[in-house]
Amino acid sequence: MEPGGGHPPRFQWGQRVQATEDLYNDGSYPDQPLDALLVKEGDLGEIVNVGVISETNRPLYLVEFDGQRLVVGCLEEELAPV
Repeated sequence: MEPGGGHPPRFQWGQRVQATEDLYNDGSYPDQPLDALLVKEGDLGEIVNVGVISETNRPLYLVEFDGQRLVVGCLEEELAPV
């Protein structure tokens, strides 16, 4: 099954994207404070992996944002193509 419940994901591996909103630590980065700003709206990055959230059957994109040492999991609505 394709990520997203049978339809192809909106974004592909290697695609350039930008954050459509500020992204905060939801606890995924234990070395960062909870709710710390990880990515600013408008920051650019590249999709490095595409998966699926099994509970919701929604695509999850791992994005390496430019100039940062973090790969952040993002939902489709948090990204826009560049």
